[in-house]
Amino acid sequence: MPQKPRSRPPGPSGEPLFGNSRQYAKDPFGFLTACEAAYGDVVRVDLGPMETYVLTDPEEIERVLVGDHEKFRKPEFQDDALGRLLGDGLLLSEGETWRNQRDIANPSFDMSRLAGIAETMSRHATEAVDEWDDGKRIDLEIEMARLTVRIIADAMLGVDLSEERVRTIQETLEPLGARFEPDPIRFITPDWLPTRGNRAYEDAVARLEGVVADIVAERRGTEGHADDDDPPMDLLSALLRAQNRGDQTDEQIRDEVMTMLLAGHDTTALTLTYASYLLSEHPAVERRVHEELDAALDGPPTFADTRELTYLDRVLQETMRLYPPVYVIFREPTVDVKLGGYRVPAGSAVMCPQWAVHRSPRWWTDPEAFDPDRWERDRAADRPRFAHFPFGGGPRACIGRQFSLLEAKLILGVVGQEFRLRYDRDRPFDLRGSLTMHPENGMPMRVERR
Repeated sequence: MPQKPRSRPPGPSGEPLFGNSRQYAKDPFGFLTACEAAYGDVVRVDLGPMETYVLTDPEEIERVLVGDHEKFRKPEFQDDALGRLLGDGLLLSEGETWRNQRDIANPSFDMSRLAGIAETMSRHATEAVDEWDDGKRIDLEIEMARLTVRIIADAMLGVDLSEERVRTIQETLEPLGARFEPDPIRFITPDWLPTRGNRAYEDAVARLEGVVADIVAERRGTEGHADDDDPPMDLLSALLRAQNRGDQTDEQIRDEVMTMLLAGHDTTALTLTYASYLLSEHPAVERRVHEELDAALDGPPTFADTRELTYLDRVLQETMRLYPPVYVIFREPTVDVKLGGYRVPAGSAVMCPQWAVHRSPRWWTDPEAFDPDRWERDRAADRPRFAHFPFGGGPRACIGRQFSLLEAKLILGVVGQEFRLRYDRDRPFDLRGSLTMHPENGMPMRVERR
């Protein structure tokens, strides 16, 4: 006879009205780590509009994202401001809409196509570092965001962004990011209220929509036809061809281009930022990376070259363990479910926190240490599959996973052939939570020619 689920998991006590939301807003990373350490597999917290259940057991996370994924959806509380920004794009859409959009997008992310655009990625990276001089001080987060937004625009939208457009996109990122930082007051503030933050957010969305509209207008008529011998295979061409046969609206194209322009560059830029910081703080690891690059490369790295960069691949995996750009994933059960022996009601929020799971001593030896060799096959064999899930998992896993990893290896390859990057601050950086995890006040680096 199946065991009856327990009714209420443990969790931290909260304040009247605010629950745990002020604790979470002050330091989401410390809060999640403390919850995992104190309460284990399932933790009930009060973050505002709905009950939230934090899962830190990889098996339960796998059940939510993979095994029982049909019982979960993207949570409705993300449908307001985030829905205004990304609409019904791949990140937020559900059901038949999501399946149709995924089918249209899949060929653009096929590995055979990625092999063909690796040269484009390397070219953009080479052009970027050609502007660096020995001893130059840079904010690496900004530099990497400029580079990756150019790459995603070229590879997936078929356009070469002007300096003005790159600047416009970057100027919108701060008010957009601020809108999604944990804030207990925002939970009780309507989106329509004309606060300074809401006005800045709406202005940023409108400016970004202008860039998107211009890109789409420029590309109309250049997308080719499905029966052409060699039609363009970038995502925007695929969307425009789908519209020509009646399968896309202007609004759907807007949503997908907005999603690709933002989500398609931010996480890779952050991975590159954190990887460069970790290499600067671990000279022995950096030397091994440079030795591998020197042995494998003779000029800008190619798609074939990346298969030889196995240590660099481990560096990236370890970077995303310690600093996962997406540090939490939310799901909402559509029916009552049992997780970790507890009943979790339909309509609640289920949080799967990469930050806490990736750094848990239950799954990782010396979890705070930067150790790329922990990704050697024999050391990783007994680790739970979802002890590491920087790209999510299951049907809703990030469609751009292979694109991002290829791009990161090529960019680090281009940079590492010529330069060392040195962290240029006399104290560790703080982290800021939004939709993704950013270093507070950027990532100052000093460029040193090898």
